[in-house]
Amino acid sequence: MSQLYLDYGATTPLDPAVAQAMVPWGVEHFGNPHSAHRFGYEAKAAVETARTQVASLLAAPPDSTAFTSGATAAVNWALKGLLMAPGQSRRRIVTLATEHSCVLETAEYLASIGAQLTIVPVRADGLVDLGDLERALGEDVAVVSAMLVNNEIGTIQPIAAIARAAHAVGAVMHCDAAQGFGKVAIDVDAMGIDLLSLTAHKVYGPKGIGALYRRPFTVIAPLLHGGGQEDGRAGTLPTALIAGLGAAARIAGERMATDHAHALALQSRLLTGLCVPHRVHGTLDARWPGNLNLGFPALSGRPILPLLPGIAASSGAACSAVTGRPSHVLTALGLSDAEARAALRLGFGRFTNASDIDSAVQQINALIERLTAEAA
Repeated sequence: MSQLYLDYGATTPLDPAVAQAMVPWGVEHFGNPHSAHRFGYEAKAAVETARTQVASLLAAPPDSTAFTSGATAAVNWALKGLLMAPGQSRRRIVTLATEHSCVLETAEYLASIGAQLTIVPVRADGLVDLGDLERALGEDVAVVSAMLVNNEIGTIQPIAAIARAAHAVGAVMHCDAAQGFGKVAIDVDAMGIDLLSLTAHKVYGPKGIGALYRRPFTVIAPLLHGGGQEDGRAGTLPTALIAGLGAAARIAGERMATDHAHALALQSRLLTGLCVPHRVHGTLDARWPGNLNLGFPALSGRPILPLLPGIAASSGAACSAVTGRPSHVLTALGLSDAEARAALRLGFGRFTNASDIDSAVQQINALIERLTAEAA
């Protein structure tokens, strides 16, 4: 049976304009961007154009942005590179309980080889209490890592305030912006961000490409050793993928207000259309509107996804589906394991239309009404 695609949190569809921008650099202009001849110079120019396009969405200079294979690689480079940098004497990492697994597992790995790790809890609304964060900080902290837009519940952390607290104790501020890049306005200077990781496939770009922003004079050790490309992330650059990331960034900048208004209208339509008891996980006040994580009391902890074959959605992060574990984000909000497994994450955006939302609402309402009647 056909399915509605409402899993934009896992990945977004490739924008046709992005695909078109990639084609010449995978077929016609095939040169290695590190080669010293015309073919290489053409590819190098495309890479630098994309670097400028990405940096412009961060209000950052182009030379502060290096390409990686995605956000996970960028997070690993940021955290490992900082803790392993020459002269680094601070050994503690502070992060939040609702961070993506690439942050938490990288931090746990570093803790296994001698670093210290402090995980700060969040409130029931998904946001960190700044007082709790400040009490967790000290002069032994090397880095504070906090996500801009949460991948599972869409909540937006107060990054500027978190950065101020980090800087007050001399720590570096890292922001995982995989879900926020191209969706919400980012100004790395105004927000106090020293390191920022991002990816293309959450913003209508291709998979397999991302970037790390690094504030000048923020010293990090190389992620990969080799030919010295990207000042610490060695390896031949994939020109076509980079051109795709650049095009995705350019289009996102042009459409940011339009995309936000569209997602907000769809969110309102969905919540208004639900006529069965439900709960929104995470605050509605500070959130990216294209991500709704819902719970339904009628389920009594029963997983909902197998009961909705007409909707391609998830109960949490795509990587959590692989492990089978309940969402650590939802349990951090106070949900039981059963409640977390029964959650429904609906992600929508640029290519979702009102009829998609109406169809999803109809299927959800019908399911919950049936389950309620059966339980009566």
